[in-house]
Amino acid sequence: MQRLGMGQDAVVTSGTENPPATIYRNAKAFTADPSRPWSPAFAVQDGRFLVAGCDEEVTAAARAASAEVEEVDLGGALVIPGIIDGHFHLTSTGESLQRVDLVRARSLDEIRRLVGEHAAAQPHLHWVLGKSWLFDAVPGREPTAAMLDDVVSNRPVLLDANDFHSTWVNSLALEALGITDSTPDPAGGRIARDASGHATGFLEETAADLAWEHLERMTTPERHRQHLRDAITALHAAGITAVIDMGLNATSVETIVHAEAAGELDLRVIGHWLMSREGSTPVHLAQVSHAVELSRLHASDSFRMTGIKFIVDGVIDGCTAHVAEPYTTGAMPDPIWSYEALAPVVAAADAAGIQVALHAIGDAAVKAALDSIENAYRVNGTGPNNTGPNGTEGPRHRIEHIEYCDPADIPRFAQLGVTASMQPVHADPAIQDNWRAMLGPERSTRGFPAAALVASGARLVLGTDAPTAPFAPLPNLFIATTRRSALDPTLPPNEPKNALPLQDAISYATAHAAWSCFAEDRLGSIAPGRHADFVVVDPDVTESDPERLLDATVLQTVVSGRSVYRKG
Repeated sequence: MQRLGMGQDAVVTSGTENPPATIYRNAKAFTADPSRPWSPAFAVQDGRFLVAGCDEEVTAAARAASAEVEEVDLGGALVIPGIIDGHFHLTSTGESLQRVDLVRARSLDEIRRLVGEHAAAQPHLHWVLGKSWLFDAVPGREPTAAMLDDVVSNRPVLLDANDFHSTWVNSLALEALGITDSTPDPAGGRIARDASGHATGFLEETAADLAWEHLERMTTPERHRQHLRDAITALHAAGITAVIDMGLNATSVETIVHAEAAGELDLRVIGHWLMSREGSTPVHLAQVSHAVELSRLHASDSFRMTGIKFIVDGVIDGCTAHVAEPYTTGAMPDPIWSYEALAPVVAAADAAGIQVALHAIGDAAVKAALDSIENAYRVNGTGPNNTGPNGTEGPRHRIEHIEYCDPADIPRFAQLGVTASMQPVHADPAIQDNWRAMLGPERSTRGFPAAALVASGARLVLGTDAPTAPFAPLPNLFIATTRRSALDPTLPPNEPKNALPLQDAISYATAHAAWSCFAEDRLGSIAPGRHADFVVVDPDVTESDPERLLDATVLQTVVSGRSVYRKG
């Protein structure tokens, strides 16, 4: 007997004595393995892919490997490797699931209405939290506490911007955070003040850390663990089996380690320690040493620390990204990490053999990030052709976001072996009006140059940067392959010259993502020896209208051969 449609009983056939094997037949499996991109069948044994190929070779291999062979008929469904979100923030995504979402609010009145309704529905919460408001929905693009004080008058309110690089608070929140008119701006941040010097309730870049750190301190360890569990459940339903976390600190590492020890980490986490800008070079070098120690302590299949993360600059929407020419507002911000501060620390990390990831959104920040990596190679005698961690090829340093880049710097990614990590969901036309207005019509045509980077030979990785954006991978792929909006598909595409072929985009979110974190021998493809992480999708989006990516369904998510999500 066979188990049909992933639901009925299975049978056992004869072979040699070994762990049971499962044959998945009648599939349309995109393997992301260049040697065999498509396969109608594959087999899994002991949590890993045994073989992929035609029915005959898969059957022969499974029966030779095990005395117990289960068969599953997938009914012709599309199968892809488990999605590896190439840029993620795991515990904060779990926390954000409980917030009011403001991304569709197009006016201050709408923001106020949604916040008020959320506060009324959650009377037991001490803080009223929201996320994803857009700058062009706020008069003057700079929010104030006064805009919120009469909406919620008895509790602190904290609303993170869509990019999570600034936050908007009411007067009670300023008081709770201990922010006064005399509180100094932290390095790389700004506490907005009016003409009289009074704090207005808007916190930019590292100043927003004051609020986030306060919320973290007042959250119990069990609550942090629940946020993690909530995130994992949601990610499984979306078809995500691994994340590259780009912002780990002591609390998030402790939370993940606890989940792993408790057997609750049914998701692979590849972590980067978030570097603090506070302090001098010796302080920064001490952080590198700490990250090296973490990489030695945490190297399992479930949780691995691979590197460090710098936030070199801010964001274009808030005019805090480091650009070579002024914004249309006249703003010309300094970077958070200048090249002079960055270069010695990047060189130390490269010498220590750990990966460097650099958030760089503006063209000047991208150039500084590339320059710092080039300097590290020069100082250390390393480079993309040298041996990296665990005998891998190259150090595989990364630049995150790359929303606006000097065309002259695009070839340098391939020359330096730098991974280009991008988030198509940030290019959604529905949230681009303010972004484009801040750069102006000429520069904005060069935004989010995914196809240009690929054409230059760069290794591209896709992610979502959740919670700054929705983490659902199929709508993210829709934006990547059409440059159209997942929020409003009627809008014209955003620079369609940078659209990507769908099969390539899937590979950038699976096999390339695995390569980028030194896991290509374990993750990212349906190939012998890899962990059996895969997703069953309906309909076959590789042959249907691209818009089907917006309503396609994840039927099943499998991690190490074990089903962790099944629709219905």
